[in-house]
Amino acid sequence: MAGQIVRIWGGYGTPAGVDRYCREHFVNSVLPHLRSITGFVEAKVLTRPGRGETELVVATTWDSIESVKAFAGDDYERAVVEPVVRELLHRFDDRVTHFTLARAASRAGI
Repeated sequence: MAGQIVRIWGGYGTPAGVDRYCREHFVNSVLPHLRSITGFVEAKVLTRPGRGETELVVATTWDSIESVKAFAGDDYERAVVEPVVRELLHRFDDRVTHFTLARAASRAGI
């Protein structure tokens, strides 16, 4: 687990647009694609309502930077944004952030 890469990307949209991203686009397009890539571990989609817009954060976990590159290409810090996302969100990150997972814990322990 330690040493895995967590890729963070975010955007903003109307509550309806973010909801459609989560229920339709992520489930029907993004998740099947992620699951097809060797080294994909998990994905979490976070939302937070704000003043007039809803924030969306997608955190994907990967076994290695090589796995991230299999998803994003050589310029792996560039966001992978499909055209439909431009209709669902009114702004989003063009670049992503990567973190090395130093430690994780759950109810089962460390």
